[in-house]
Amino acid sequence: MDLEKPPTGDVRRTAYTEERGGEGCLTVAIRLPVRIVALVLVVPVRMAWDALVAAGGFLGRTVFRPLGRAVGWLARAVFVWPFVGLWRYVVVPLAKAAGWLGLLLVVRPARWVYRWVLSPAGHALAWCWARLVVPVGDALWAAGTWLARYLLVRPLQWAYRWVLTPVGHALAWCGRGVAWCVRTVVAGIAWAVSWVVRVLLVWPALALWRWVLAPVGRVLAVVGREAGDALGHAWRIAGRISLAAGRFLGTLLRWIFVEPVRWVYRTVLTPVGHVVRDAVLRPAAAAARGTGRAVRQAFASARESVRQVRADVRRALFGAPPPARPVRRPVDRREPSGAEARTLGRSTTALTKD
Repeated sequence: MDLEKPPTGDVRRTAYTEERGGEGCLTVAIRLPVRIVALVLVVPVRMAWDALVAAGGFLGRTVFRPLGRAVGWLARAVFVWPFVGLWRYVVVPLAKAAGWLGLLLVVRPARWVYRWVLSPAGHALAWCWARLVVPVGDALWAAGTWLARYLLVRPLQWAYRWVLTPVGHALAWCGRGVAWCVRTVVAGIAWAVSWVVRVLLVWPALALWRWVLAPVGRVLAVVGREAGDALGHAWRIAGRISLAAGRFLGTLLRWIFVEPVRWVYRTVLTPVGHVVRDAVLRPAAAAARGTGRAVRQAFASARESVRQVRADVRRALFGAPPPARPVRRPVDRREPSGAEARTLGRSTTALTKD
């Protein structure tokens, strides 16, 4: 079990300070001016960046997203839906018609030609190939193989064994001697060239790197590291300044605009609205409902009067309508009628009927 606690932020900062405590006076002299210049240059940039981020978020929520939805809907209405309709109602029916025509005009004739013309012709050609061409080809292949073996292969084997092989061995021995000579000369030239390159190029370049470029690089590294630290420090300070300025502006805007509007809404507009609602709107709505109810009743009574007058005029001109004739319902012969209903002590069948 590990009983030691990890170092806190203060301990880490102290260790970092102790680690950087051995820096020279050049580093300390460069650090302060660079940090001041970086702070002066970075603070406006950071505040402008934070303002742009806030403005971009506001524009994205209020302008770009609704505009994007509208553009997307317009693009679908202009590009997608016409093509979908064209595909569904034009291309697909035409493709089905073309497929049917192709089946009727191409596939079925081609199938008939294959079955009754090409297939018999293919069988005939296969029979000719198997019975005529293959035996003749086998005979010609056997004759050509025998002639090639005794007219080409055997003479070439004899020439390779007794002529080319001795000549090749002699040429290889001569080539090994020439290669040894060339290798010796090239090795000497390479040693001389390498010594000249080392003296004229490598040693001067090594001295230039060791005594000029390395010290200058160390100085530039110190300057660059300090400049980077200064920019980071200035960026963090500018962020805090921008955050404080934003909070101040937000608080100022809230106290100047939001709180007065809220106070006016809460203490003035809400009571006035309640008074207007209770004193004006609700009585007006009740009066309007009563008026509407009276108007509907008047219209209903007028319609009833007109309907009664129309019925009286029709009766006076054409007479009263004939009484409705009773409609006889079909009786199911399988069940007894109402007069001959079944009881517990009486049967209604034909065989047991009293």
